[in-house]
Amino acid sequence: MGILAGIGVLLPFPFYFLLWTYPQSWVNLCGKGRDPSKVMALVSHFIKLIQFVSLFSVSSFSWPPPLYFWPLFAFGQFLNFRVYQLLGESGTYYGVRFGKNIPWVREFPFGFIKDPQYVGSIMSLVACLSWVPFQYILLWSLGYLFMIHIESTEDVTTRAKPLS
Repeated sequence: MGILAGIGVLLPFPFYFLLWTYPQSWVNLCGKGRDPSKVMALVSHFIKLIQFVSLFSVSSFSWPPPLYFWPLFAFGQFLNFRVYQLLGESGTYYGVRFGKNIPWVREFPFGFIKDPQYVGSIMSLVACLSWVPFQYILLWSLGYLFMIHIESTEDVTTRAKPLS
């Protein structure tokens, strides 16, 4: 079960890597008239569900959670919500790579925290450390750090062209 859970935890990252690296392939696969960011969001939600089920399969819950849970989880989710609120679905789901014009946001947390969505997700994961074995939190966090590294550089010439 541990190996399957590890695979489930890592499942989204190859998908995100391929989308970031080969955005035109995704746009072509989505087809004419379909929003690649919307389709990516739907696929991402399904993969995220598998990821959560994998994590829950190796977790052991107890109540109440430790005191560090509440501030870490709350601030982590706040960062995730704020990024989605400011960028919208297209901005959160690689819209810039799919040929969309996403305005740069200068409000908090942008400019204060590099990659706030990933920092927020890592904070939320660390908050669950009392319930989830460390190696799965580490594996998931390393996946986010990998994506931070991959997304730190972008070649504008490799952005997808919208299908007409």
